[in-house]
Amino acid sequence: MTKKSSKKKVPGKASGRKAASKSPVSGSRSSAGKKSVRQRKIAARTKARIMVGMGTCGRAAGGVKVFEALEQLLKAGKVKAELEQTGCIGMCSQEVLVDVQLPGRTRVLYGNIKPVKEKHIKVLEQIVEKHLIGNSVVKEHVLGQIRPTDGEKPFDDVPYYEELSFNSAQERIVLRNCGSMDPESIDEYCARDGYKALTKALKEMTPDEVIDEMKLSGLRGRGGAGFPTGLKWGFAAMSKADEKYMICNADEGDPGAFMDRSVLEGDPHSILEGMAIGGYAMGAHTGYIYVRAEYPLAVKRLNIAIAQARERGLLGKNILKSGFDFEIFIKQGAGAFVCGEETALIASIEGKRGMPRPKPPFPANHGLWGKPTNINNVETLANIAPIILKGGAWYAGFGTEKSKGTKVFALAGKISNPGLIEVPMGKPLRDIIYDIGGGCPGGKEFKAVQTGGPSGGCIPASLIDTSVDYESLAQAGAIMGSGGMVVMDENTCMVEMARYFLNFTQEESCGKCVPCRVGTKRMLEILERIVDGKGEEGDVELLKDLGEDIKAASLCGLGQTAPNPVLSTIRYFRDEYDAHIHEKRCPAGVCKALFQYKVEDPFCKMCGLCVKKCPVGAIQGGAKKLAKIMDEKCVKCGVCIEVCPFDAITQIDAREKVEV
Repeated sequence: MTKKSSKKKVPGKASGRKAASKSPVSGSRSSAGKKSVRQRKIAARTKARIMVGMGTCGRAAGGVKVFEALEQLLKAGKVKAELEQTGCIGMCSQEVLVDVQLPGRTRVLYGNIKPVKEKHIKVLEQIVEKHLIGNSVVKEHVLGQIRPTDGEKPFDDVPYYEELSFNSAQERIVLRNCGSMDPESIDEYCARDGYKALTKALKEMTPDEVIDEMKLSGLRGRGGAGFPTGLKWGFAAMSKADEKYMICNADEGDPGAFMDRSVLEGDPHSILEGMAIGGYAMGAHTGYIYVRAEYPLAVKRLNIAIAQARERGLLGKNILKSGFDFEIFIKQGAGAFVCGEETALIASIEGKRGMPRPKPPFPANHGLWGKPTNINNVETLANIAPIILKGGAWYAGFGTEKSKGTKVFALAGKISNPGLIEVPMGKPLRDIIYDIGGGCPGGKEFKAVQTGGPSGGCIPASLIDTSVDYESLAQAGAIMGSGGMVVMDENTCMVEMARYFLNFTQEESCGKCVPCRVGTKRMLEILERIVDGKGEEGDVELLKDLGEDIKAASLCGLGQTAPNPVLSTIRYFRDEYDAHIHEKRCPAGVCKALFQYKVEDPFCKMCGLCVKKCPVGAIQGGAKKLAKIMDEKCVKCGVCIEVCPFDAITQIDAREKVEV
């Protein structure tokens, strides 16, 4: 998968830092006089370095074009600089991100570079000419500079990246390497202490000592259930069998979630190292990464990382001459949300339909092909190496008494600074929404936030000081989940929001058990009637009864948590349900069946613009003719309101009589 080194790397191709004569972990030459990691870091700074954000978010914003434009500029100017790709650093709203570091100077981050616009090409030209050659920053697009280390000289009047509001409340453990290194280079990973934890575990610790360290850390599974990782590994280690399996659950399917994808794309070796340490602790020699096929970049970079680790002797037979064997294979899933449940995931790897089975027996005793199996999600595994290197007590120093460490969230929805964040457990929601996220855009009021993905609950603005930990979120009627965090503003209809998420889980139900298959269908039918203005007395009570029954009787976590969005919105926003049912009114003005558009006679100047722009021909009129909206044809798209230069079209409740 790798090629011999070249001066520049092409986006999407394997890193060219292969060297067969190098030692496995450090990558330094095995002959006398080999360099330490610190020496290699300093040596690497003898040439200017440019990194372009090339995760999925960066590529979607034009990262490949930015990379190619920089490549051409460097060639034309004959400027010596290493041009590399990197993963997502978290500030997705500022992509495309370009980082520049000169020898002896701090690393500077430029944001919001759009190659499709001529002025941004000029910004790249300025970065090459002014920063690379002139040793000064182009302040127009500067986000900040990384705090100096090893004698680096900072730039004057440039804020430190770590002190920006988006970063000031964060603590990066899982995301320690994302956006700061080439994810396709094992040498860069090793230069950041990569595979040192595996070396320590294999050469200095027994499997029991590894498990004890995990127990001491207090790390709980970050896939949603929050089961203690050390206990989970211990159960698998105690199981007796001729073969055991270690599985990474990378089947991230929550709407608005991109935590696992970003880690896989930005730091794939951390997952391999965590799996190898887990395999050693429980006595497994084979690992599987179950990743959805919709993540092609993550799959590609995982394949590159696995090939590099095998080449260095960090996977395969007799790893680091320890006598421990461990191999990792990739299994691509077809995108079924239910396969995030561990027994359904196991069935899918075995080639069966992804459907959960009753527990017990638990996978730790009877898992993949009937053998003891341990399953951890991506974020959990990314925590393993730092815990082994720095100790369980160090990790337990973050967070709360019962929720240790940090948590990664995908901050999305009606938020000014969407992106990927990592905060210590116990951080109040207020700090995340306002200090990191910047509040709701356009000055809109914050209304609620849903944590835990489609199976999570909505927490209202009145509880914005809720601590983000497993116990506090559960008490508020939500769940931690894998880390999705969807923010809603004053224009969000909570009834429609509940319908949307329940529709998702109902469609993703495997159908094996009646409570989930039938119960969620009945709940969805009631919600659809309510948003269509056909709600009836007693509907809310029926939703609550059905929801509680489904939670209690469903076979797996999908059904057990599917009613959460409905139950939590009823708990905190009952008035919106009542308005839909009794007043046939949507307070947020979102539900199309409950409002109409009306042309105000005094304001209509009969220009005919709305008639031309209506996509379904629902408006009559034209030049010197008053516009008239035909309700039976109107699809409530809102185009007419947007294009009317005179604000002559307004939205009113459907119960009001509209004369046309």
